Amino acid sequence: MHHIYKKEEVAIHRLDQLTLYLLLGVIAGARLGHILFYYPLYYLERPVEILPFRLEPEFHFTGLAGLASHGGVAGAVIALFLCCRKDHKGFLWISDRTVIAGALLGSFIRIGNLMNSEILGKGTDAGWAFVFTRADNIPRHPAQLYEAAGYLLTFIVLFAMWKSPKTKPPGFIFGSCLVLVFVQRFVIEFLKTDQVPFEASLPINMGQILSIPLIITGLIIIVISHRHARSGFH
Repeated sequence: MHHIYKKEEVAIHRLDQLTLYLLLGVIAGARLGHILFYYPLYYLERPVEILPFRLEPEFHFTGLAGLASHGGVAGAVIALFLCCRKDHKGFLWISDRTVIAGALLGSFIRIGNLMNSEILGKGTDAGWAFVFTRADNIPRHPAQLYEAAGYLLTFIVLFAMWKSPKTKPPGFIFGSCLVLVFVQRFVIEFLKTDQVPFEASLPINMGQILSIPLIITGLIIIVISHRHARSGFH
């Protein structure tokens, strides 16, 4: 983002404000998304555990043990809206650039999930299978690496779009990111184990259900951006 702002001759100090808004928005959104999408009843009975500690059987600092990427995206979008109210640039201008860094961030997050033995893939006899000994001794798809590679490729594509001399209508890169990221997420979910028991009764898992509206939103934004390219829509 520093590189992008510098190239486009936007005051670098604006990144401080943007970073603060996004940091708070993403963490709050990801935490609330985990609570609402996956464990609403559990936290309804134990609301204090929404915070990064437990009181029973004794005080224990847990950290934010549970963050949902779909909630993080929602929190980021809200944060960008709020930030734009204090910035001379429009929402789509900032979003088109933030998602470039966001795709790279997603890749790093999935590598972190791999290191933490989180979001496990289904069992496989493929030669590149991983055994997550913290969980069991079953060779599994390294689904975290599949996503990390996909998001890294998405970052490269989005960055190339931004660098291209051909002008993109406002919102095109933002919409493209939503489609690329969440189509990948939807497909790779077929190779993951369910994160919570109730997903076994669903036709598709929660990650896929939550990805569908974001894919549709991305497509709508792309269409609207083209239709309003000459009308100053932002």
